[in-house]
Amino acid sequence: MPAPETPWQGGRIDRRAAGPELLFGQMYEDSAVELEAFEPGGRIFSIASAGCTSFDLAARGDDVTAVDINPAQVAYLRRRLAGAAVERGRIDRRFDQMRQIAPALGWTRATLECFCDLDGTGEQLEFWRRRLDTRRLRIALAAAFSPRLLRRIYDLPFVDVLPARFDRILLRRLERGFGCHPNAGNPFASALLLGRTRDTTPSPLAVETADAIDFLEACAPGSFDGITLSNILDGADSGYSARLFDAVRRAAAPGGVMILRSFREPTDDEGARWAARDRALFWGSIRVERL
Repeated sequence: MPAPETPWQGGRIDRRAAGPELLFGQMYEDSAVELEAFEPGGRIFSIASAGCTSFDLAARGDDVTAVDINPAQVAYLRRRLAGAAVERGRIDRRFDQMRQIAPALGWTRATLECFCDLDGTGEQLEFWRRRLDTRRLRIALAAAFSPRLLRRIYDLPFVDVLPARFDRILLRRLERGFGCHPNAGNPFASALLLGRTRDTTPSPLAVETADAIDFLEACAPGSFDGITLSNILDGADSGYSARLFDAVRRAAAPGGVMILRSFREPTDDEGARWAARDRALFWGSIRVERL
């Protein structure tokens, strides 16, 4: 029986009727979460995306299988394994466009470089509140995340998953991150604010093009010690979610760990705590569950 539809299966986030495209040239999620939650040397199922999390797990000796429903992402991951350079996907180019308006917000390159070099969270919060969290920034984010504008550009399931007034929520999440993680040691801060490419070394792993549900259902029971799903349920319906969790429970070894990220607001304190620990700065909830 085919898996229920997921908005990710088209390989796009916009509303155009076109083929799959590369969405992510690098991942905006912190593999330190997986490296802490999964026991070293385990059998890991990972959503492929740009491959960063999968590479980091494989580099420490985990047996990683990276799966993605988007053939463009799988093809890119295979190019990376063959030695190709990091590319810019659709999401990366969106971030590039947003960084282009930084001077209009009073965010000069020198100012951002100074901020990214800071090594103390107290100093970072003061710098953020005094020099970066400006009225112009708030106006720009309110316009960029206007539901009316987003619905004209993006596929509706991806818009509907964002909480109301996501512009304000995003500012709170950024401030939370700058108050938790020193920028000087956080490659996600410089990637977000300056567009720098994070260092990720491709390491050998298995790569497959498939829907996560179909792949996990076809695996033998107990195949994986760790399962990391990125945010594949953002935009999915309840039927897809229920079937995915059934497949995860079947494919997980006893005591295995599942990790699931979301842009949604957290429903419990544990999800909020894990989200705060992710140095990528803007996740709302991260579910880390022993199965």
